[in-house]
Amino acid sequence: MLKKTKIVATVSDLRCSVDFIRELHESGMDVVRINSAHVTTESATQVVKNVREVSDRIAILIDTKGPELRITGMAGAWINGIPVELNEIVRLKGTGKGTPSSKDVIYVTDADLYDEVFIGAVVLIDDGEIELEVIDKKSNMLICRANNSGTIKGKKSVNIPNVKTNLPSLTGKDVEFIHWAVDMNLDFIAHSFVRKKEDVLKVQRILDERDSHIKIISKIENQEGVDNIDEILDVTYGVMVARGDLGVELPAEEIPIAQRSLVNKCIASKKPVIIATQMLHSMILSPRPTRAEVSDIANAIYQRVDAIMLSGETASGNYPVEAVQTMARIARKIESDTRPMADIEMVRINNEITAQLSRSAVRASINLDVKAILFDSLTGRTGRYLAAFRSRKPVYAVCYHKYVVRELALSYGIEAIYQKPFETHESFLGKTLQKLQKQKALTKNDLVVVVGGNFGAAQGASFLEIGTADNLQRKTEHAGYKYNEP
Repeated sequence: MLKKTKIVATVSDLRCSVDFIRELHESGMDVVRINSAHVTTESATQVVKNVREVSDRIAILIDTKGPELRITGMAGAWINGIPVELNEIVRLKGTGKGTPSSKDVIYVTDADLYDEVFIGAVVLIDDGEIELEVIDKKSNMLICRANNSGTIKGKKSVNIPNVKTNLPSLTGKDVEFIHWAVDMNLDFIAHSFVRKKEDVLKVQRILDERDSHIKIISKIENQEGVDNIDEILDVTYGVMVARGDLGVELPAEEIPIAQRSLVNKCIASKKPVIIATQMLHSMILSPRPTRAEVSDIANAIYQRVDAIMLSGETASGNYPVEAVQTMARIARKIESDTRPMADIEMVRINNEITAQLSRSAVRASINLDVKAILFDSLTGRTGRYLAAFRSRKPVYAVCYHKYVVRELALSYGIEAIYQKPFETHESFLGKTLQKLQKQKALTKNDLVVVVGGNFGAAQGASFLEIGTADNLQRKTEHAGYKYNEP
């Protein structure tokens, strides 16, 4: 059975051989993720080259760092970190210059920290390993009390729940990687810490200036992003629910609620949605997942996400291939226990005809003994709409740009192939049916739903057609199409 939920796997420049990437792909990986926080453009280039050598159907996604807060590097005597005890007083100060931290003052990479943070706020360091409470503000510093003991290390993350910062949405490194992504013809940019639609638009302006087809995935990692998801969905291609920082910013018991709400909004908006962070975290060191991890993946698939993601499991873990195989097995099993979503409410529709035909195609696949749904596409729009209704039957897309094939690698249940544009709908249909029958994906008696357009691929879908592969093939021959490929 074809896997419908797509798998995103993080690949490090330290482990990116052609054989390794091929093994991940054959195990079920659909999209390669590169984390710009841990690579240079030079080292990331080798990852891209090796992925392209394996297959031009594998999509590549690059993460930007975005407007994150961090502790600055430690001054010499404190290079290994600053130990703090319960109830100890800790002084924090904002900086825009990377001033080194010390026992006297710990600097945070936000020059406006003093003005933004209120007394009573909680400051979480290193994904919540250290919790500080702001008890006073004086001399341009936050006076904090440690709520637990531990060690504050340099360059670790800082989260301040319920505090809105004025950090720029793009860093210099982000801009460098965006231009690099355009030069390398990548497919997706996952922009970190998206808080509002303007954060997305700033990335889009750079892409528009470069006339790039790259699509933006908005990483939702804080309360502000959750609160502004509707306006973000208006301008983004897709969403990643990044539960690492989100799990620090929100109380743990609120994460499942936020995840479900974000997923539902994305599906209703016909936008791909990815669930990320610690899905098989134990498999970094263990060859088998925990039962809780299996349930977490199953829950995401029952929520009908487009894609699920592996991070350290494949970037640096001891069992990267096994992690992908495990995720693929769980996906296939849970998908067999789900139903299509042909009755979901449609919002943010930019082509009502395509949306209605996509819904009807999936409904037909429910009510009739349909083997597959077929369509051709110039932009991938029909594929994204069909994906939103979560068909249980295979959906085959013939795409006229290679990058559209890769974009649909992030959409639920779409099997995309590249083909040079056909002159007529009949030539598309005839050749596609021939190929699928040669691959044993169809027999001549199988019932097929075809979503097509009478006015060219650029104008979108305009009709729905249902018939056996044999009858549809005969119709194309009557129209003058002949399949001449040996």
